[in-house]
Amino acid sequence: MILEELIRLFERDIERLKVEINDYSKEENLWKVEHDITNSAGNLCLHLVGNMSHFVGKEIGGFDYTRDREFEFAGKNVPKAELIAMVEKLQNVVTASLEGLDESMLVKDYPLEVFGSKMSHNFFLIHLFGHFSYHLGQINYHRRMLDK
Repeated sequence: MILEELIRLFERDIERLKVEINDYSKEENLWKVEHDITNSAGNLCLHLVGNMSHFVGKEIGGFDYTRDREFEFAGKNVPKAELIAMVEKLQNVVTASLEGLDESMLVKDYPLEVFGSKMSHNFFLIHLFGHFSYHLGQINYHRRMLDK
């Protein structure tokens, strides 16, 4: 039951990520940083794609993925169309990965000890949803403040 809700929530917010990136009126503003804003929307988008592709797509779904976390924060000027294509692929990977997860696995240990100790799939998926939502909000704020 909770797996269906998690799928719906991730699908909703991954779609919102695509809308946020698409709503930038000037492509170069995706990479803008000013004042105390140190992460661009483009980098946050790359980070969300990398994080979810690794922790859900690869570790849960078995999709081939090699994460480049350094590029997620250091890369620049990836075209908007490419970012959107990455988000669309992510949407398919996350949905397929979670649909392929047996609900009984939610209470079992996630395969990696990300925080230095064991945690259930359920705990980590809820954490990942919160993490995704946090950065999605940052992207929304970034767009409203710096896409002028």
